[in-house]
Amino acid sequence: MLSVRHFTRCSTKSLRALSQNCKINASSRQTRRAFQTEARNGWRTWDAVEKAPGITAETVGRAVVGGAALGGVGALCYYGLGLSSNIGAIDRSFIWPQVVKDRIRSTYGYFAGSLAITAMSAYAVSRSRAVHTMMRSSPLLVVGGSMVAMIASSIVCMSMDYAPGLNAKHLAWAGHSALVGAVLAPMVLIGGPLVLRAAVVTGGVVGALSLTAACAPDGKFLTWGGPLALALGGVFMASLGTLFLPATSAVGAGLQAITTYGGLVVFGGFLLYDTQKIIRVAETHPTYGMKPYDPINASIGIYMDTINIFIRIMTIMMSSNSRRRK
Repeated sequence: MLSVRHFTRCSTKSLRALSQNCKINASSRQTRRAFQTEARNGWRTWDAVEKAPGITAETVGRAVVGGAALGGVGALCYYGLGLSSNIGAIDRSFIWPQVVKDRIRSTYGYFAGSLAITAMSAYAVSRSRAVHTMMRSSPLLVVGGSMVAMIASSIVCMSMDYAPGLNAKHLAWAGHSALVGAVLAPMVLIGGPLVLRAAVVTGGVVGALSLTAACAPDGKFLTWGGPLALALGGVFMASLGTLFLPATSAVGAGLQAITTYGGLVVFGGFLLYDTQKIIRVAETHPTYGMKPYDPINASIGIYMDTINIFIRIMTIMMSSNSRRRK
């Protein structure tokens, strides 16, 4: 399941736009600006041809996301105000032993560290010549290569036993986070000021969903694992379809809407699921078990959920921004 999350992280529409506008030499700052202009124009060209008048796949996708947002706000108010008959994790936190608090604190510490490493990596790569090499490559090569690299790095990281202090697992964790940032670099390059706005919105969404999961009764969202896995499979197949079907077709536009808007809803659900999973494991993992509690492995789920949510919010913002410039 985590491997599928790595693949659906890629935005094939942006890769198509970038691959058509990457024939510029990146030897100076002026060339970089020209490249950004060409890439943004390419994005607007694809964005323009995908939309037809009337009810479109994107309109339906926006309606679905809006409905999900209203449902999330309602759930946050319901559980946050204590209207549920069952207590949530945020209420039980006052009686948690110190070991449970330390586990959750360390998990979110690694989560924050992963985001910081990813942000620094994305910025560094976007300022180098390597990003132009990525953009000149075909979408299939970029998506396939990034998928293999992400899956391999995550498997290596999660297969190692956790131990405090700087060791091989921490290096694999940092390398995995840096690799995600390198793959996000093209989006950072063409996004400009929208990157910061998308990051702020993503932070608000992740914070609200995490708070909802913490206020909800114990295990409320842990039953969503099966349906979310099926929905993720649908988003995965839609992502594959966008690689082969033109965005100018109705089917291609529909698949892109599923990947963007449907993926946003699915990964929002996964964030609820993974948050309660972290709490459950932190509470039930034996203190003197054969293997210690692994906060790095526990944080990878919510980390990938956040990355996927950020990419889709960024995609939606870029699409809206291009329409306003017409």
